[in-house]
Amino acid sequence: MPIPAARGKITEALLADLKDRRDSCRRVASTGVDHVVDVFADDDAQLALTLLYELHLRGIDGVDDELGWDPDLLRLRSDLEKLHIAALDESVGRVVDPPDVVDELFRIGASDDGPPLARFMATKGTVEQFREIVIHRSLNQLREADLHTHAIPRIAGSAKAALVEVQSDEYGGGRLDYMHSELFARLMRELELNDSYAHYIDSVPAATLVALNTLSYFGMHRSRVNELVGHLCLIEMSSSLPSRDYSRALRRLDVDESARIFYDEHVEADAVHEQLIVRRVAGALGVTPADRIGLVRGARACLVVENLLTEQIWDAWESGRSSLLPAVAR
Repeated sequence: MPIPAARGKITEALLADLKDRRDSCRRVASTGVDHVVDVFADDDAQLALTLLYELHLRGIDGVDDELGWDPDLLRLRSDLEKLHIAALDESVGRVVDPPDVVDELFRIGASDDGPPLARFMATKGTVEQFREIVIHRSLNQLREADLHTHAIPRIAGSAKAALVEVQSDEYGGGRLDYMHSELFARLMRELELNDSYAHYIDSVPAATLVALNTLSYFGMHRSRVNELVGHLCLIEMSSSLPSRDYSRALRRLDVDESARIFYDEHVEADAVHEQLIVRRVAGALGVTPADRIGLVRGARACLVVENLLTEQIWDAWESGRSSLLPAVAR
């Protein structure tokens, strides 16, 4: 990830320490998070959490990877995670043990009441608006499947075998040109966007990072493996129909056919994947009430953060402005 611009006092201290190459992160040690009121809307807090996770994922340009284990950085990450998860739990609400976890997951997958962004793009959206959506999505899609794959060593038996089958498809069955992240990079190039990993980190607002950080949190914590699988269930259940609309949008906008492959692949693959991930993975994992509650919580959390982002994009367009940050909005 390229080093981004600071967005407040937390990232100012964090970036100063990351660039300093010292043995201790003394600036972060004296920086608290008590001033954060609404963590989901706080650009500074969300960017800091993104950076702290990135130290354990692809890394940050020019930053020593070992800093990911610095005690002061881990302490800051923990403090930010507590705020993030408290906000997420409040948004998700109380989750009870469902009578049938498979039925409940499919019910959640069918309950999306967010703005009709994909349908709008299919009939009315512009190329510039499509580029905005792709920029928002690029931070996660260029690492597609990576965080969900963290679940594989944490589960066993038939659930593990089924998850490997799903994830193998995400990685193109071993073929680079079929990897979903590579298909997305091709889409970006056809739209004349930079397909470098996290190139647009300075372009996206807190809502985009909330979705990114929620998945990173589930993926980084073994104790949240059921939430991680529930999150993947929602992704697979909710992507096939929108992908068809986005493909229609690209065709209507006369974008090269090669750009549509990413969405066309998801129309076919995710219709199959949703059955595998919900019935064979989640169904096998949902043994105890705590397991089932975790699976449902993960799906509902994914729905909450995805709707938060979609609503922010929709509201911006309704107001006649870009949904990207002003410094980089076209």
